[in-house]
Amino acid sequence: MTYIKISLGIFIALAASRFVPHPPNFTSLLALSFYVPALIGIRYLPALLLSFIITDIIIGFHSVTLFTWGSVLLIGLISKYFASSILNRVGGALFGACLFYLITNFGVWTGGLYGYNIGGLLTSYVLALPFFGYSIVSTIIFSSIIEAVYKFSKSKERLKL
Repeated sequence: MTYIKISLGIFIALAASRFVPHPPNFTSLLALSFYVPALIGIRYLPALLLSFIITDIIIGFHSVTLFTWGSVLLIGLISKYFASSILNRVGGALFGACLFYLITNFGVWTGGLYGYNIGGLLTSYVLALPFFGYSIVSTIIFSSIIEAVYKFSKSKERLKL
């Protein structure tokens, strides 16, 4: 029952940030992709991915969908290596945002829009820099919120002891 409740919470947090009007790439996705497995366990990564897939079904698929899902999976899988301290977690979440930028824009380049050469690849990355900025800012904001909630819940647990 706890797994279902937490999974529903993950879905609500992700869906809320994706369905409310927002600047491009300004969602809780990257922070959740990192923090869910890092703080509550890798066993919740499927719930996160399923939440992402369900919201994509509603929003609509795009040519880079598999690259976005793959990057979310990779971010979740590496998060355990950054979970030891708050600085490592925030740094890991930002590293995840960088991975998302690199992977998804590589996916954009494979679509052929900018040409299949180094110039086209660089164009894909350069034109995506504004979106990357939104990803970084949203990751910092949502990571801060998650860290605050995590710290509050830990201090509440200590009071019960």
